[in-house]
Amino acid sequence: MGSRKAVTPSDAEIAACQTATRDLVGVALRSLELLDGKVSLPQFRMLTVLHEIGWCPSSRVATELGLGASSITRLADRLEAAGHVVRGHNPANRSMVTLGLTASGKRLVERVLDWRRAELARILGRLDPDDRAALAAGMLRLHEAVGEQYAGDLHGPVPL
Repeated sequence: MGSRKAVTPSDAEIAACQTATRDLVGVALRSLELLDGKVSLPQFRMLTVLHEIGWCPSSRVATELGLGASSITRLADRLEAAGHVVRGHNPANRSMVTLGLTASGKRLVERVLDWRRAELARILGRLDPDDRAALAAGMLRLHEAVGEQYAGDLHGPVPL
């Protein structure tokens, strides 16, 4: 990251980052409108965990989301009833409940992620290519400064 002397960020720099945060959260929240209220934010978080890590024990989903087993059971009940999640068991340990996405659940997550990608492409398309390149480079530098584990220390994938 270089050996530059640390300088306190200006109020304008901090305000610009706060505005960008609000804008990016807005994109993420608008993407959830595709769910038409049929899947709640906590349910979508579970779907995204399963999309990222695949078929796994429900205890791992609980850990990833920072929730208790009973909360995972309730979320899984609703998502299974909606046809987005399927339960199974570990053949080596029948008491271990496993969870996985159905084709419907996978399509739902991919639909939201595809919408986000298209919306970001639309928004970024409004910028001059040089500004876009500078923004991308700056965002990567910000991510390096934040560190990979900053959001990873939150429970589960950041749902937004």
